[in-house]
Amino acid sequence: MYKFGFIGVGHMGATLADAVIKAEGAENCAVCDADDGRAKLYAAAKGCDVLSAHKIAGECRYIIIGVKPQNMAELMVEIGPVLKTRTDFALVTMAAGVTMESLCALLGFTAPVLRIMPNTPAAVGAGCILYAGSSELKSADRDAILAALRLTGELVETPERLIDAGCAISGCGPAFVYKFILAFAKAGESVGLKGDTALKLAEQTVLGAAKLAIETGEDPQKLCDQVCSPGGSTIEGVKSLNSGSFDEEIMKAVRASFDRTVELGKRK
Repeated sequence: MYKFGFIGVGHMGATLADAVIKAEGAENCAVCDADDGRAKLYAAAKGCDVLSAHKIAGECRYIIIGVKPQNMAELMVEIGPVLKTRTDFALVTMAAGVTMESLCALLGFTAPVLRIMPNTPAAVGAGCILYAGSSELKSADRDAILAALRLTGELVETPERLIDAGCAISGCGPAFVYKFILAFAKAGESVGLKGDTALKLAEQTVLGAAKLAIETGEDPQKLCDQVCSPGGSTIEGVKSLNSGSFDEEIMKAVRASFDRTVELGKRK
């Protein structure tokens, strides 16, 4: 019996598997993937075993599902009959828009489920994983799974009804931040900086500003005000942001991502 099984080791599945293997040991983990070659390469690099999805369903205590939402129904049909014979397992799903209730409907019976929504910074231990557990999930199993994921970054309990909203910030948000970094760097070039210097300054400034906000616990608006000396240069830039549609564009981006997540969930 393996402690953890991963069905799908694409980008995010592999990121979570990396963290769990570091925390729990490769000997306690098994993987599979629709691309068998990818699963074998991953297992060879990490020292874990490769099993079929059917065997992971039968031989792993905690089963972390990393398939696309549109492939979830097919997978549940495959592993459902195996899981139905067991009482000592828990499913972990990260499929956007797929609720725990709809997952169990696809499975054909009510199962213990932990729904998580990770983000890409988890790959460097600076991620944010939203999570919610079903009523059937034992607290000991929830705690064991979360402990195994601790190296990914922050683990934030969230009511399931708000996970899609949270995902629009933490899950989609890194892309918005990268767009900001690129625009910030391009602006730096426009005032005379070399491209690599402008990019480095933009990246480090975003990192440092976030770190200061997190570690001090200060209101971001207060931190903003501290940088904006009256009559200084910073306040002129902030005035420019305020006079445009900066806030509105961010809200539009988050809303668009949220609406798409909800739409994907309705297709299941």
